[in-house]
Amino acid sequence: MSKILIRGAKVLGGEPQDVLIDGETIAEVGTGIEAADATVVEAGGQILLPGLVDLHTHLREPGREDSETVLTGTKAAAVGGFTAVHAMANTFPVADTAGVVEQVWRLGKESGYCDVQPIGAVTVGLEGKKLAELGAMHDSAAGVKVFSDDGKCVDDAVIMRRALEYVKAFDGVVAQHAQEPRLTEGAQMNEGVVSAELGLGGWPAVAEESIIARDVLLAAHVGSRVHICHLSTAGSVEIVRWAKSKGWNVTAEVTPHHLLLTDELVRSYNPVYKVNPPLRTEADVMALREALADGTIDCVATDHAPHPHEDKDCEWAAAAMGMVGLETALSVVQQTMVETGLIDWAGVADRMSFRPAAIGRLDGHGRPVSAGEPANLTLVDPAYRGVVDPAGFASRSRNTPYEGRELPGRVTHTFLRGRATVVDGKLA
Repeated sequence: MSKILIRGAKVLGGEPQDVLIDGETIAEVGTGIEAADATVVEAGGQILLPGLVDLHTHLREPGREDSETVLTGTKAAAVGGFTAVHAMANTFPVADTAGVVEQVWRLGKESGYCDVQPIGAVTVGLEGKKLAELGAMHDSAAGVKVFSDDGKCVDDAVIMRRALEYVKAFDGVVAQHAQEPRLTEGAQMNEGVVSAELGLGGWPAVAEESIIARDVLLAAHVGSRVHICHLSTAGSVEIVRWAKSKGWNVTAEVTPHHLLLTDELVRSYNPVYKVNPPLRTEADVMALREALADGTIDCVATDHAPHPHEDKDCEWAAAAMGMVGLETALSVVQQTMVETGLIDWAGVADRMSFRPAAIGRLDGHGRPVSAGEPANLTLVDPAYRGVVDPAGFASRSRNTPYEGRELPGRVTHTFLRGRATVVDGKLA
């Protein structure tokens, strides 16, 4: 493989430096580096980050290739600056066996745009009744370490306890979609002032918070690891903060859309804003931002949820829940967290690369930008301003809540083990 010299990049937002990539590895970081035989990338003013890692991606394959495939999803990931994604288990068939997770893992290897780490289902068929083949999925070629029934909650406390006990044997983690099903029957949006005015079924904050409270207690009881998916309320933040103060092994993620958008947008009845968990209040948004800044929330995860247009271009009640997010995540984090002064670019690297890789126990990602490390890198132009146009997305689906909205920042280059997957903002 050829050498690449990134010249004058602000590594993690610091002073400009040169970074020399040789093959799959970072060979040298410093100033005034010369390499006569290297391809030069002039990066003056741009931010160099470790490749982003997403703990929560829906790639839909196998079974819903009309929404997304592993290939199109990993292309979207690369455009967004990601070098690794964790693929959720709610496929058809469900990723609840070694065979299915290995299929997804091999499709990721073939795509070549980013690494794909499958997440295994906690229960057979996501039905919440019987534990799936957790050990077999861990021992498979896919090496599964994260298990989730995302899209559904593991609402049976006994099943959840057994799952936590089982994964403890190999340092796995159960990632919980916190939604008490009885409290959200018929729910269409956040329960509050707006739902009352619109007459839409309300989704109370306590439906999320009660499951999180139960599960942090269970994790503490069995001494295992629990990860909270797409945390969305101020009350959930307080429960996680309390659990962490006790020293319990609890981590949590927040999505970009819950850092920016509120339930006021539902007044438009545009189903693009229908998502699970629902968009919450301005007070919740501000609490989530503060919690991400102070480390109570460990990381940003996209919950990239592609849907074909017929599942979104319909009346609100019939529409599917979910938003695409891989290609806009970093821009939303720049707007909500960096430009507000809540975190710096080193903080972005921590919340979008270091921590998600550590939670997922993902080797080779979330590593420092230093000599001898794998060359998984993302180059960002923070001065860029552009209007979101989903027609140009690499994802197969277009259900973005940001269409027509101006967002800051653009990924100009993404490198996966020294190979450019994105050059000048376009797929290589």
